[in-house]
Amino acid sequence: MNIEAGHITAPTTPRSLEATGLTHVLMRDILLKTIFRMSLTKVTDIARTICLPIPQTIELVDIARRGQLIEATAAHAASASTEASFQLTEAGKARALDALTQSEYYGAMPVPLEMYREQIARQSIRDIQITRRQLKIAMGDLILPPELMDDLGPAVSSGRSILMYGPPGNGKSSISNGIRAAMGDRIYVPRAVVHAGQIISVYDPIVHTIVKTSEDNPSLLRQTGNRFDNRYVYCERPTVITGGELTLDMLDLKYNPVSRTYQAPLQFKATGGVFIIDDLGRQEEPPQAIVNRWIVPMEMNYDILALQSGEKFVVPFDTLVIFSTNFHPNDIFDQAALRRIFYKIKIDGPGQSDFLKIFAMVAKKRNMPLDEETIIHLIQKKYPSINNVYANYQPVFLIDQMINICDFEGKPRHMSPELIDRAWKNMFVRQERIVR
Repeated sequence: MNIEAGHITAPTTPRSLEATGLTHVLMRDILLKTIFRMSLTKVTDIARTICLPIPQTIELVDIARRGQLIEATAAHAASASTEASFQLTEAGKARALDALTQSEYYGAMPVPLEMYREQIARQSIRDIQITRRQLKIAMGDLILPPELMDDLGPAVSSGRSILMYGPPGNGKSSISNGIRAAMGDRIYVPRAVVHAGQIISVYDPIVHTIVKTSEDNPSLLRQTGNRFDNRYVYCERPTVITGGELTLDMLDLKYNPVSRTYQAPLQFKATGGVFIIDDLGRQEEPPQAIVNRWIVPMEMNYDILALQSGEKFVVPFDTLVIFSTNFHPNDIFDQAALRRIFYKIKIDGPGQSDFLKIFAMVAKKRNMPLDEETIIHLIQKKYPSINNVYANYQPVFLIDQMINICDFEGKPRHMSPELIDRAWKNMFVRQERIVR
């Protein structure tokens, strides 16, 4: 199945409490905790907060009323008006407090992990087909050689792991972000999932970018706007970017002993999207250990997480993992690890021709007039001193340095060999012995 933007099957709105896949006891306790913590009284507010349709919310309230945990504050019954007001009884408050001692989670009803597994299959990143044109547009102003696009295209469309390596400053991070932009479509991310009675928060506003959709009028029993299960959030495909700060425990389920709640690990939040491990080799953990952690997920398309109790369980792994490093792969991985990374792509510096194109493009963006004498000086005098090794970051660096000098000295922005020499001094540090 190939996915086109806007053609992902949405999770259907539950038409009954049973259709949520949750037990009545779990839903009742979340309802009581939510009313208690947020002081809610109106059915419309309760429904919006627990992310269930109005009819199912009323049904859940009625269950709690029959258990004498909730009582109406008005004379009419809940079924008579969606604007009926309710409050917890003393027994309801006691039950809410007891439930809070077990878990502080309240708010949106979770999605059973098995149901989320089905939704992941409907929006799998491995079903996306990206064209050369889409990838080229997504890379924006990056000037990349055609052979690099030849390598990137099949790698991205596969949805499998990618290792990008090469000298620093040549756009590996920018290319990674361009890959994410090329996907262009949206998916449904659960606010939380539940497994073995344990609720795990998934939606993270730092990772997930919400796509605005038409909203329902909460006072209507018949919903007409959001035609999907509101326990999910409609988002751009997520991107998680980590660098030197990445540690292996960041890939484990996070348990908060104070609130007794779980937070999904980074790779689970990235489900359906991209996980970028930048600057591989700069982390405290050795690169081999980091890659070893990904071997099972990358090969088997599932990951194994552990609850606080020690119980382990399997979760889907549907993520494009991109490793980016300045080291040669043979220096930091063994061959077994390299074999498990499906695509190895070298990102080299530009040749002189592409360097000059980048230089001219940056100058135009910065409103810096080009000067032939300065460019000849740069190419014939400066670059031979470093064996004509060009890097993509250098045009931006040199032009911004010249702009800063001009602005500081109150002169019109311009290029000159003298300004290039001054900028060049800041691009490299001379090798010398410091006497202390």
